Amino acid sequence: MGYAFCTSECFGCHRIFSYNPMRVPSITSPYTNTREPICRECVERVNPLRIKNNLPPIVPHPDAYEPCNESELP
Repeated sequence: MGYAFCTSECFGCHRIFSYNPMRVPSITSPYTNTREPICRECVERVNPLRIKNNLPPIVPHPDAYEPCNESELP
């Protein structure tokens, strides 16, 4: 049994971060129309603006930034 995580650039701040590939929050890129991961700091930064604009806050899964069991991968 093993564990897996992804490491890539955050769409919001462009910093490299690690995350659970099955549970990380993501947004649709307006440039490529693909889902792109966002880091915890960007989620915390954008939530007040979302609430102000009557949008629901992004609530990451508790394991969103932790490795996942390899059996969870497709």
